[in-house]
Amino acid sequence: MAYLTMNSPFGPLTIFEDNDSIIVLEWGRAENPEPTALLETARDQLDEYFDAKRKDFDLPLAPRGTAFQCAVWDQMRRIPYGQVKTYGDVARSLNSAPRAVGGACGRNPIPIIVPCHRIIASNGNLGGFSGFAGPETKRALLRLEGYSMP
Repeated sequence: MAYLTMNSPFGPLTIFEDNDSIIVLEWGRAENPEPTALLETARDQLDEYFDAKRKDFDLPLAPRGTAFQCAVWDQMRRIPYGQVKTYGDVARSLNSAPRAVGGACGRNPIPIIVPCHRIIASNGNLGGFSGFAGPETKRALLRLEGYSMP
């Protein structure tokens, strides 16, 4: 499996590729990277995103999860840049429950690119976030996208 580590405003990120698709983005650094053209493109797109020059990612993705998790992650990718939906909004679209959506969000293997940070609680609270500094990172990503916090 090929991977590449990059620096970000939130610390190092490592992007993993398998079978010509991005499968994981992890917080932290991996030693002895094996960069590919796709990983370099992913790094470049993430850099553009962090510089507020990119609103959408154009990468082949293959996150691994259950059918339900994949359905939630697909819904996340449909939330436009700078906007949010609630766990309940996504749950209703899938005939599910907000808690189940929250569980799938927490298992998102490709954060930022699959924007789980765009899902918040119905009362306006951010909810959890698995990346770097947790909710503070989520807040920073939403601010980057121009979302006004309630």
